[in-house]
Amino acid sequence: MTSFSLRTNLVDIAGREVRAVELLVENGRITAIKPFEGPVEGYLIPGFVDAHVHVESSMLLPSEFARLAVTHGTVATVSDPHEIANVLGAEGVDFMITNGRQVPFHFFFGAPSCVPATAFETAGAALDSEAVGRLLERPEVRYLSEMMNFPGVLHGDAEVMRKIAHAHRLGKPVDGHAPGLRGADVVRYAAAGITTDHECFTLEEALDKLAAGMWVQIREGSAAKNFEALWPLLNAHPHRVMLCSDDKHPDGLVEGHINDLCRRAVALGVDVFNVLLAACINPRDHYTLPIGRLRVGDPADMVLLDDLVDFRAVRTWIGGRLVAEHGETLIPRVHDATPNRFRCSPVRPTDLRVPSTGPERTVIGALDGQLITNRLRMPEHAVDGASMSDTARDVLKLVVVDRYTDRHKAVAWVHGFGLKHGAIAGSVAHDSHNIVAVGCTDEDLCEAINAVIAHQGGVSVAHGGTHRVLPLPVAGLMSDADAYTVADAYSALDREAKALGSTLSAPFMTLSFMALLVIPHLKLSDRGLFDVDSFSFA
Repeated sequence: MTSFSLRTNLVDIAGREVRAVELLVENGRITAIKPFEGPVEGYLIPGFVDAHVHVESSMLLPSEFARLAVTHGTVATVSDPHEIANVLGAEGVDFMITNGRQVPFHFFFGAPSCVPATAFETAGAALDSEAVGRLLERPEVRYLSEMMNFPGVLHGDAEVMRKIAHAHRLGKPVDGHAPGLRGADVVRYAAAGITTDHECFTLEEALDKLAAGMWVQIREGSAAKNFEALWPLLNAHPHRVMLCSDDKHPDGLVEGHINDLCRRAVALGVDVFNVLLAACINPRDHYTLPIGRLRVGDPADMVLLDDLVDFRAVRTWIGGRLVAEHGETLIPRVHDATPNRFRCSPVRPTDLRVPSTGPERTVIGALDGQLITNRLRMPEHAVDGASMSDTARDVLKLVVVDRYTDRHKAVAWVHGFGLKHGAIAGSVAHDSHNIVAVGCTDEDLCEAINAVIAHQGGVSVAHGGTHRVLPLPVAGLMSDADAYTVADAYSALDREAKALGSTLSAPFMTLSFMALLVIPHLKLSDRGLFDVDSFSFA
């Protein structure tokens, strides 16, 4: 491995100082850090860590995700393979680990804790406590992924508690997922040994969770955006917060990653060392990740920045290997298999017909930048005895189709997408990844859904008998194409959805959460409209 030296401003996060040094790297490790007087280049920091992400939601293989992430100075992710596990089970987790190993990047995968997420939807696989325990026994599986079944924790469900016990027995952390949980309930949740939460959408909620002893992961993804609400925590509780994306679509990952959150935080007046604690150090400490911290003897996992204002990565090294320079990835492509599970038949307009019940109907209220939804009652629009989309009031038909069998199709109504024409659909539909679609007419909905079925997975836009689709042949979640091609194709679909009237910043990402039955308040599974608050069908 090449040895090299670098004369730079070293950012000592723990010591809260910046000093000019000459840093020596041999065989991938830092062998010396010496004071230096003279011209230096940029600012050297430990690499950024995304503290909670579902790589699958980028629609990229782990190897392709890495190729983009390193251009922004990210060297590691704490990755929950929950999405592919809901499709393929442990086989999917194996695929993610194996693909990620083929590139110079630190993927730290967890054991998915909730597969399926609920019993109220059709999933492709199931992982019981014994299967979760076997995954946790593997040294490369670092933690128990987000425990979304917080009611199960609060009520002491035996199977849930066995999964948590496996992690504790092995000394591995347990990630949380408890949107809106406050007060005594969050104290009980944390007391079960759950240490993190990335679902806080108010500052008050985050403070409750910090008071209960949990770490708060400030999330800013393509759909859920909580940074504006939570950024004050970076100064108030710098040693108990981390930064994460959770779900990041490929076009967003081309533009930036954790570095962008650092830029925004510093612009808001957050102390730069507090920002870098959350972005670089706290995830390492909490998850005991074997990656470098810019100390002698550490692996050279580091990033050279232009400055500590814009946080633009000039060069990124992982284990002493240069993996990105001036925004260009130096990681070669990996070609891999395309495991999948897709067994449904095409749909017809008659499958989607809903008889009129008038004069009002229950409507899901989608919110831009949030995973939570509202419960609305709005006037029904009926034609020839059938309940129809009402573009004037922005009430559109929402459909979920069971992709694993031909047994289930469900229809509901949603407000907030803004489409005036056409339909959009996708097989990325958290958590079970059935096909979800929203549209103005049954014909366009069928066109969009059937395009996804024909490709055995993908995202699509349809209008007037034509469609455009981005195929996702890997579990119906990820493309096998290169990252930039996927990002360009996705951006084209995003523009087309917005040209049809969508007012959402990320219409496909928001659509993918309309079937997420563990996030309040009202969602749709392939079996029907679901009230998350009562955890029962509406």
